[in-house]
Amino acid sequence: MGLENIKIIFFDIDGTLIDINSRKISEKTLETLIRLKERNFILCLSTGRAPMTVPHFEGWEPDVFLTFNGSYCYNRQQIIYKNPISTEDAKKIVRNAAAINRPVSAATPEKLAANGKDADLVNYFSLAKLEVDVSDMFDEMIENDEIYQIMSGGREEEYPAFLRGVQNAKIAAWWDRAVDIIPADSGKGAGIERVLAHYHLKKEEALAFGDGNNDIDMLQAVGVGVAMANGSDELKAVADDICGHAADDGVYHYCVRHGLITEIG
Repeated sequence: MGLENIKIIFFDIDGTLIDINSRKISEKTLETLIRLKERNFILCLSTGRAPMTVPHFEGWEPDVFLTFNGSYCYNRQQIIYKNPISTEDAKKIVRNAAAINRPVSAATPEKLAANGKDADLVNYFSLAKLEVDVSDMFDEMIENDEIYQIMSGGREEEYPAFLRGVQNAKIAAWWDRAVDIIPADSGKGAGIERVLAHYHLKKEEALAFGDGNNDIDMLQAVGVGVAMANGSDELKAVADDICGHAADDGVYHYCVRHGLITEIG
């Protein structure tokens, strides 16, 4: 698969750049990012994480951030795209979650706050080395702040209950025990479309790597979408290509094989 026209690359973080089990980026994967930057590719992190929880990788800085599954996209100079959940929908989601005994954490670009915690939510946050912050300011935040994502423990059979009566929201999930709830007209694919337009680039000039179901629309929004070997079956079904496991430097080996970087000694 020729990648001669690629100018911009989007990377999911958890399960793609960072192995879920080790919870860290490998030396070869980090060196891949550094070398791609030296070759003047525009490099973008595309994640369900909040801006303040995006990890810093030593010696490398991304050009663009797509956070909250594409609902809040920005570079060093400006906000490129933002799409918060409506206050009415946010309050309804919180009530729906409470009805099935699910505490939630709500996120703005600057803060995370929860109205409680259970094992699934705690474990979900721990995957990103975070703790659930239960705050008495939660209700005020839901009422007054721009909420971009609501996170909860949740299994697939609970998805309809979260969204009952909600006008404009959907579930983006990359782990089978938790959900990210975002605007229905958002998602990583929508964020990528805005970023490509901002940089005056075509879909065919974009490459993306991902592993979860929340990466499906991301892979569909670029010219070449690559699923990790550890990715979901649903993602692999829409991918243009499949690379190695995150734990085996899958992104690095793919980039070497396709001539994007030279082999690291």
